[in-house]
Amino acid sequence: MPSRAPVNAGTRWQDEVARAARNIRLRVMDHTIAHAGGYLSQACSAAEILATLYLRTLALGPSVAPLVPRPFEGVPGGGGDASTGAGYHGAPGPDLDRFYLSPAHYALVLYTALVEAGRLSPEGLAQFNRDGSTVEMIGAEHSPGFAMMGGALAQTLSQAAGIACARQRRGERGRVVVFLSDGEFQEGQTWEAVATMAFYRLERMLVYVDVNGQQCDGAMKDVMGLEPLDRRIEAFGGRALVVDGHDPEALDGAARLPSDGRPRFVLCRTDPCRGVEVLSARRPKLHYVRFSSPAEREAYVAYRDTVMRRGGEG
Repeated sequence: MPSRAPVNAGTRWQDEVARAARNIRLRVMDHTIAHAGGYLSQACSAAEILATLYLRTLALGPSVAPLVPRPFEGVPGGGGDASTGAGYHGAPGPDLDRFYLSPAHYALVLYTALVEAGRLSPEGLAQFNRDGSTVEMIGAEHSPGFAMMGGALAQTLSQAAGIACARQRRGERGRVVVFLSDGEFQEGQTWEAVATMAFYRLERMLVYVDVNGQQCDGAMKDVMGLEPLDRRIEAFGGRALVVDGHDPEALDGAARLPSDGRPRFVLCRTDPCRGVEVLSARRPKLHYVRFSSPAEREAYVAYRDTVMRRGGEG
């Protein structure tokens, strides 16, 4: 298992992001091998996006949550002592960003990004999907890095827009940053949220979309295509920027462009097999890896060991 190494003062941020992205993939691959299944393609496509956000783009305060999460204490707001997982993003402040991950099945990828950012410990990550743990396979509002329940899918953007509207009315300068999967644009609620964001000119909203072209039933172009996604978003009043989702400079640069008054959508074109090329044999269905035989599992073990020998641990 890769461990988070301290960053030397002279390390370029791009190199730090590359190291973190590689470790995100390796941690998720380790889990997939150990448990004969996992959301591996999501780590392949989103590693650079989340690494760039946590290590470069987001303005977050220091984590105020335990490195090893406490056991599940109940639903937040249920009258007990339970809290959300928002503390892993620091205490809120008017000039600080708030970050929300929408597709809850990306939870393991988010947790590994928290480890790489020093906000969650490897021991905390080891609680993943255990009974009584908040480090759930499908992230909920009490899970590390989560502040709300996104529903079945595609409900987080609407909630985040409400938060951004309230922050705007209070005069706060911190951004509301949301991570979406492209499949969420197959849901009508997403388009209602985009229209609302545009109408209220929520220019402090920044939405990163993992455009990996995949959904649970296969390639999106074969199930229900959405292209040209950028033109559709702009037709609803948003600002769409198309970038290489594996290029940290492009990812961070999109967040630093001057505002034009519209909510910003960064469409990150990604490869769902990036860094784990053995996964390509499973096309067109990459949504969840469940090994079909011991031989297939051994092929992943061999690939993982080859990658580690070639590159060393980060």
